[in-house]
Amino acid sequence: MLSIILPSKNEAASLRRLLPELRKQVPEAEILVVDDGSIDDTVAVCQEHGISVVSHPYSMGNGAAVKTGARTAKGDTYVFMDADGQHQPADIPRLIETLASGFDMVVGARTSNSQAGVHRAAANGLYNRLASWMVGKPVEDLTSGFRAVDARKFRKFLYLLPNGFSYPTTITMSFFRAGFPVAYVPIFAPKRLGKSHLRIFRDGIRFLLIIFKIGTLYSPLKLFLPISAGFFVTGLGYYVYTFVTMHRFTNMSALLFITSVLIFLMSLISEQITTLNYKGSED
Repeated sequence: MLSIILPSKNEAASLRRLLPELRKQVPEAEILVVDDGSIDDTVAVCQEHGISVVSHPYSMGNGAAVKTGARTAKGDTYVFMDADGQHQPADIPRLIETLASGFDMVVGARTSNSQAGVHRAAANGLYNRLASWMVGKPVEDLTSGFRAVDARKFRKFLYLLPNGFSYPTTITMSFFRAGFPVAYVPIFAPKRLGKSHLRIFRDGIRFLLIIFKIGTLYSPLKLFLPISAGFFVTGLGYYVYTFVTMHRFTNMSALLFITSVLIFLMSLISEQITTLNYKGSED
């Protein structure tokens, strides 16, 4: 059984167009809208179209809505998509077809001509390159919320998912870390209807934290070892300079060496903690 889960906050206008199209494209699927504390007609629109809706008493975040949907939906395959009109129901069969070919998660990767702000496109490009380096495989769209996934395996990682906007990053890196195969299908995402819930300064800081989350979710040692090496090389270079010019070992060199060792030891501890996070994912 297929369950389509749509986290929604004040998206009644786009749902009026999206829900009938979903019924047309995948009539056999369970469609579940998770109302994240909307103050518009979201619930009424869902009832009008005979769509199941679960409402949060207040806004808890996009990730929290995703988790609610995953706990409530009955299908053995989940399709997550935004309720703002950016994700097209016509792309769902392609995701499901690719999933059935041997993958555990298939992500709709937005093409370069999809509608996105310059700052967001640049940030996404940085995330994709960093994630690709971490996992050793091409990550075409780390932050896309449009994906089809094996429901049982998705639920294994619910405890790791944040309540905010970075759930796609977390679940993608979790699947890579657990050794579950992930595929990407190119999609076109048109301009969303209504106003985005992202705030440049507030969510910009959160997105910067995604950089560190990518590393800590997949391999802290791979992320922080170069930083440790950088401090060590800097300390060594400074020691050689001071030894040649002043014939002494300075406190600054000692500080750089100690910092290098501390970062290395913390990365080893983080690596072990990360490994424990994925213990039992094979059950």
